[in-house]
Amino acid sequence: MKCPRLVAWREQAAANPPLRYRGEQYWARPVPSFGDPRARLVVVGLAPAANGANRTGRMFTGDRSGDWLFRALHRAGFASQPTSVRRDDGLRLRDCYIAAAVRCAPPDNRPTTEERDRCIPYVLRELPLLVRVRVVVALGGFAWDAALRVARELGHAPPPPRPRFGHAAEAAVGPYALIGCYHPSQQNTFTGRLKEEDLDRVFARARELLDSDTGAHFG
Repeated sequence: MKCPRLVAWREQAAANPPLRYRGEQYWARPVPSFGDPRARLVVVGLAPAANGANRTGRMFTGDRSGDWLFRALHRAGFASQPTSVRRDDGLRLRDCYIAAAVRCAPPDNRPTTEERDRCIPYVLRELPLLVRVRVVVALGGFAWDAALRVARELGHAPPPPRPRFGHAAEAAVGPYALIGCYHPSQQNTFTGRLKEEDLDRVFARARELLDSDTGAHFG
């Protein structure tokens, strides 16, 4: 067992759900990435939420962060519908693929860097198979660091200084354009740190880069 802390937490969350989810069968396993295998856009999140993806078995599905993310993806033309509540609800991603830095729900939504590094090999195997990817949107600094680490392992380390995370920050990383975005967590959305128009601007920029077919070349 590589991450006993995460295994214990995801199973504890499934065994003691809040009242509104009592009686539901929790996924309570590592949550796989999903989306269009021909995607040019990859969205990297932090980790499954204990009562979101850890319950439904699909990234960002069934929680408040996902509500914000899928509305924005739908407005930008990357998702077939603006809501996602369960794995079989008909949502389809278009030209988009969703992954996470860590695949098991962590306590307090805070995985450790060691847990992230133990999950990195999964993304390392996935990303080269997504041969059309040109833009990566990292939701939060943790995901930004994970994306840079994956790029380095694939031989695409950016020249120094190391790109710093920020909302709407951009970096050319090998064949990819990396864009930073505040995570649509309640901590950010409830406080107004992240507004829907902020998300829209990030995905509009991703669309602009894809439509211009410039990849990691910024103008």
